[in-house]
Amino acid sequence: MNLRILFIGDVVGAIGRAMLQKHLPHLRQEHKIDAVIVNGENCADGRGITPAIMDYFKHIKVDVVTSGNHIWDKKDIFPYFASNKDLLRPANFPAECPGSGATIIDVKGHPVAIVNVQGRVFMKEHLDCPFRTTESILTFLRDKTRTILIDFHAEATSEKGGMAYFFDGRISGLVGTHTHIQTADERILPGGTAFITDLGMVGSLNSMLGMKKESVLQNFLTQMPSRFIVDDQPPVVLSGAWIEIDTHTGKALKIERVRIVDESLAL
Repeated sequence: MNLRILFIGDVVGAIGRAMLQKHLPHLRQEHKIDAVIVNGENCADGRGITPAIMDYFKHIKVDVVTSGNHIWDKKDIFPYFASNKDLLRPANFPAECPGSGATIIDVKGHPVAIVNVQGRVFMKEHLDCPFRTTESILTFLRDKTRTILIDFHAEATSEKGGMAYFFDGRISGLVGTHTHIQTADERILPGGTAFITDLGMVGSLNSMLGMKKESVLQNFLTQMPSRFIVDDQPPVVLSGAWIEIDTHTGKALKIERVRIVDESLAL
């Protein structure tokens, strides 16, 4: 059996959520998508996620929401982890943190594992090694499914590429998130693992990482703290990639970027 899994890059604020809701149905239909994975760590006012937003993701039939360094920015999400497995936090956070960094979902009767890990290069958090953490998770998953996909939330392109090559042939695909800039390097590695350095984002196109340019530039120019504000002006971009997988072998057959620019969407 072949499955197609769609990954969507970091959704930024209410404008990002509106863009996703508008365009996800026809993306599913056009590309014959079987499951959808969305990075949601920036979807609540640009930082964090809330239980209400998780309900919204369920309403539009997102299967799993991944995250990253902003997962703890909204404290009301903490209890959500206790009774739900559809929101992941990076697996290499301390074990004492709420939630899990991996889950297995049923897609057309086949188990599909989704793993969320965070990088360490140029990141502020002091986390466990993402390579060793992922090795441990794969040991657990090996007897459960060959279809394993990773959202690697990291800054450095070298670290993302290193993870992809290190696990090439042992996972179905690795997609990068965090930089909000879609890269044009999607490919299937020699061992059969699909890879793209960064999926990009869902947010205002003429912004800086989905934030108003003025608030970010103030920080660059003065080096003083500046509150970043979500930009909600059109045009709005939605970017990501879908991966087709042979579930018998766990190998990727195809990876294709997705990018939509909507000139008219407004809140």
